[in-house]
Amino acid sequence: MEIIHVVLGKANPDRMNGVNKVVYQMALHQFEMGMNVAVWGITAEPTVNFAPRNFTTLLFPKSRNPFGVSKALKKAIQTYQGQAVFHLHGGWIPFYYSFSKLLQKKGIPYVITPHGAYNTLAMKRSYVQKYLYFLGFEKKVLQNAQTIHCLGESEVEGLARFYPNSQSVHLPYGFALPKILKHQDKKIDSCVFGFIGRLDIFTKGIDILLTAFAQVQTQMPNAKLWIVGDGDSQGLLKLIQQNQLEDAVTWFGAQYGDEKNRLLSQMAIFLHPSRNEGLPTAVLEAAAYGKPSIITQATNVGSYITQYQAGICVPNANIEALAQAMVTLYHQWENPTAYRELNHNAQRMVESVFNWQSILKSMNQNLYTVH
Repeated sequence: MEIIHVVLGKANPDRMNGVNKVVYQMALHQFEMGMNVAVWGITAEPTVNFAPRNFTTLLFPKSRNPFGVSKALKKAIQTYQGQAVFHLHGGWIPFYYSFSKLLQKKGIPYVITPHGAYNTLAMKRSYVQKYLYFLGFEKKVLQNAQTIHCLGESEVEGLARFYPNSQSVHLPYGFALPKILKHQDKKIDSCVFGFIGRLDIFTKGIDILLTAFAQVQTQMPNAKLWIVGDGDSQGLLKLIQQNQLEDAVTWFGAQYGDEKNRLLSQMAIFLHPSRNEGLPTAVLEAAAYGKPSIITQATNVGSYITQYQAGICVPNANIEALAQAMVTLYHQWENPTAYRELNHNAQRMVESVFNWQSILKSMNQNLYTVH
């Protein structure tokens, strides 16, 4: 049986798009486990501009019509031979309505991973439009799916509110530790708090991050804040100015590959106070580098962070709790022994909870087995 991942994009791991990173990692580890896997990318620019990869990647042009399916993609489905399960990534995507109908007509099963699209907060945004769209289109995509793969409890709960079902499976994806950094114990010379991700001020909680950091600066004289990412740069710069943080905050813009990893390796404490997430790859990546994190409950990794004592989970959009967490971890950073323990706890969490081998076995049993 072949597993074919479908994603808007090219599953390029060297981009800020978290969904594309996850799809790449999932396909890579499935291939390494001997599974027959491919990625079909839907993109406005169907040219190969990424590094060679072990698994097959086919690129198809994105239609100007949001519901449109290109002739090349239609032909690929109509002429497909063999057994396959298609794995669709993302929610509220009009293209999937049309594409899933083609799969159903061909008798090919599919699963869908919404990647946070059905969380309660995500549903509140443009609620009326989403509700009407759900009745006309999204409900059909979900009803005909073999399985709905939810990455976190918030999505299970959010989905159940508007679509009670027995198809949902709660299962995180995996993450691999960078081999060269598995036992990184080097003390960082200055306490750098860091954020890496899309500059969506509200969704990612960048507004409360900056407010909290400004409140506790006097208690953390040796602390800086680094922000890596692109998006609403004007909104970011405005907030930095409003909080009088020009001398304490550095914005690096979008960084990829080795340069992004270099910056991450120099961060002491990772921040991700998101208001809405599926499962943030940035937090897992930071933990893989041994960085303790301060995260919100909305990230869906709070229970893991707490269980492994790999940082602090704070209530959503709570500036006071976020500020206090920064001070707490800053003092632990000042203690080399306490900070080294946080490093090991973070990496142990990734190795234990997000082990690709065990997660892929669960995926085979719970997602891909044809009902």
